[in-house]
Amino acid sequence: MKRILFAAAAILSVQVAFAQVKSPEAAKAAVEKAVAATAKAENAFAANPKKVVKFGVYLAEAKAWLDAYNAPVGNAWVGADQNQLNLLMGSVKPLSSENVELGGTAYRKDIYKNCNYYFNGNGMLAMIEITNPVYEDALDKALVAYSKAGKADTKAQKTKDICLGISDVASKYVDEAYNCYTFGDLKMASIKFEKAVEAKATAPLSEVDSTSLYNAGFTAWLAGDNDRALNFFLKCREVGYFYEDGEVYSKLGDVLLKQGKTQEGVEYLKEGFVKFPQSQSILINLINYYLTSGENTDELFVLLNKAKANDPKNASLWYVEGNTHAKLGHEEEAIAAYNEASKVDPKYEYGYVGMGVYFYEKMIAIAEEANALDYSKWREYDALIEKYYVAAEQAVEPFEKAYEISADNGLKYNVAQYLKDIYFRLRNKNEAYNVNYEKYDAIVKAGKAE
Repeated sequence: MKRILFAAAAILSVQVAFAQVKSPEAAKAAVEKAVAATAKAENAFAANPKKVVKFGVYLAEAKAWLDAYNAPVGNAWVGADQNQLNLLMGSVKPLSSENVELGGTAYRKDIYKNCNYYFNGNGMLAMIEITNPVYEDALDKALVAYSKAGKADTKAQKTKDICLGISDVASKYVDEAYNCYTFGDLKMASIKFEKAVEAKATAPLSEVDSTSLYNAGFTAWLAGDNDRALNFFLKCREVGYFYEDGEVYSKLGDVLLKQGKTQEGVEYLKEGFVKFPQSQSILINLINYYLTSGENTDELFVLLNKAKANDPKNASLWYVEGNTHAKLGHEEEAIAAYNEASKVDPKYEYGYVGMGVYFYEKMIAIAEEANALDYSKWREYDALIEKYYVAAEQAVEPFEKAYEISADNGLKYNVAQYLKDIYFRLRNKNEAYNVNYEKYDAIVKAGKAE
């Protein structure tokens, strides 16, 4: 997935290699036996409350349900490579194989009787899709059984085992949620993430799965279900989980503004901006609000000044101020703020990056304006072309400085892409520009900066 603000959780459902997995038929028989044993014990308790149902009865049922869930998968696990699986699976071969693309990523899909395996380009098993489950609700039933085991275990003799079982159920819900996301079923992905949240909250584990809580809201937001998304983002705020750069606040503002709850949405954006002034998404939402509402944009700078007063050595706040002025079309103020970011911290490359991007985008805008002119307006065209070259040359120095001081090779590569394009446009003005174009063209072709 793109950098989509989707919280990634560690995959916890790796099965133990070489463990004996029941066949679907054996797993089904084991469930029937365990359910019958539970029913017998509960009926005995109903008839005579002195005959307490032992927690072991519920643990046995929970394990049977989990075995039934795992049965269609066989001995495979996410993260295994093809050689490992060939060794474990022996004579079991896929019915067929095909190449598929999901979410822009290529996979080899091996189709088996009860499930499909998806291998990534490195030959690693990235995803398992159960197509013929023994029971549709095996995880739900396993969770209920673990919950009952926890209540029955009054002396906490098996708390650790029960908690491990609940965690296993929760992690499988997470796996299913990511599968649904990958297959494009955002609504079901949100439901599965919610189930993971509920599982982790089950006693005696009683944990808050903030990652799945956010993801339940995020996938609902992607699906356009704003009411559902709002519910989860509010819960994230309640438990103190805001995701990277306070993205929860950005989503709260976005959802509430879409629902017409303008004042409430803006208040959340302001609250988030105070806590996370470096957040570009919160900033953009605030700027868009002020631009479309006609309200005084000075409020943005009041918030920024408060943040700078609390953290005067934070160069990123000046960078944010520069971006704010840039979005509002205040060129002099934007450049001054970017310069101040570099003064506050000479090793902070984003002040230079911000300035370079500003002039680069100005160059592109001028080019588009010039190209839209009628041929008869050649004088206006020539005047714009002069401004175009000025903007291009103004972008060079800050980008070069950013490339020079940055220790982030990923950022340097992105800057190299900008410089390659700028020098390409300037290459006919003098030989030095052409030499620099060739330098950055080589970096871009290499796919990395050093």
